[in-house]
Amino acid sequence: MMNEILNMTINEMPRTEFDCSCGRRHNFSVHDMAIGKGAIEELPKIAEPFKEDKILVVFDNNTYEVAGRKAVELLRAHGFHVKELLFDVGEDILLPDEKTLGRILQEHDMDVKLMIAVGSGVLNDSVKFVTSRTGIPYIIVATAPSMDGYVADGAPIISQGYKYSPAAHLTYGLVGDTDILQTAPQDLIQAGYGDVIGKITALADWDLAVKANGDYRCDTCVTLVRKALDACFAKAQGLKDRNGESLGALMEALTLTGVAMALINISRPASGAEHMLSHFWEMDSIARGENPHHHGIQVGVATPVIARFFEELEDILPEGTKEQCPSHEEIERLLAKGGAPVSPKDIGISRELFHESLLKGYSVRPRYSIMQFAKEHGRLEEIADKITKEIYG
Repeated sequence: MMNEILNMTINEMPRTEFDCSCGRRHNFSVHDMAIGKGAIEELPKIAEPFKEDKILVVFDNNTYEVAGRKAVELLRAHGFHVKELLFDVGEDILLPDEKTLGRILQEHDMDVKLMIAVGSGVLNDSVKFVTSRTGIPYIIVATAPSMDGYVADGAPIISQGYKYSPAAHLTYGLVGDTDILQTAPQDLIQAGYGDVIGKITALADWDLAVKANGDYRCDTCVTLVRKALDACFAKAQGLKDRNGESLGALMEALTLTGVAMALINISRPASGAEHMLSHFWEMDSIARGENPHHHGIQVGVATPVIARFFEELEDILPEGTKEQCPSHEEIERLLAKGGAPVSPKDIGISRELFHESLLKGYSVRPRYSIMQFAKEHGRLEEIADKITKEIYG
């Protein structure tokens, strides 16, 4: 059936294959997804095909407490052979860098046939990267609704201080237990919400890239993401109080964006110029030896900034593109509704770094965006000056 994925619930989507109105045949090869209350109980069932083999379960001191211990107990109670790897980072944060990836590889015994990551962004990406290179599957037990990479095939990692997103592979299974997600720190919930907000300008950027640069687009994926955003924004008010339904809608929005990326093997449905600004700020933090802000929080505050670009360039945008992007005020109201920071100033991005990121952010990755469009039309500098002045005075 054409575009049949649009009529499925999220837990029905794994192993879907269908012909799409975009002219391509898509398949979503994730094997199992369990999102909902008490979903961690499904872990032994999802891991069942690996029961005779050794499994490496990876967590840090925080994620061990909220879900790692439970995951290991469940697996052992069902007769699985489990090896544990704990990253004890104390109060610090784990980075997906050479040290982390190397440690996972060191603990990857020859007879390990499955890895299970218990965590969110960094642990998911690190285990995803290593398993994609060693050719074994992995399952992610999500501990926070903090980013959209749970069912995407890219693995953002850090190499020599530079952040890039090499292709990896899709997870074998995803467990998103809303009881566990409710224990997530508020800043991680804000990060996930900021990442969802970023899809607003990502979709507008994609529309621009189709019209101004001849890029490919799949409208089924656009519809999938828009539906997920609408459902998430309708319940965003409850995120401040860790409402279970609101967190479920947030996790679904993040996951469905991942599904859209997985269907077409590019991150276009989820990532545009707002992500480039976030990566620029993050690399600056790392270069200065500081812990970067959560990726999604940065994406969130970058989104109204990119919306301002669409407003400034309205006079020369292709027909219909400006309509894809709400006003920056509207996006700021949405951020506030979910309790997320609204401005780069709120998270301590300096005026100098902000201005520099507007001028150079387009070069962070080879992807056509509104910033590239501004540069091509000779207006990047004047817009960067104007936006910086409006925000920083």
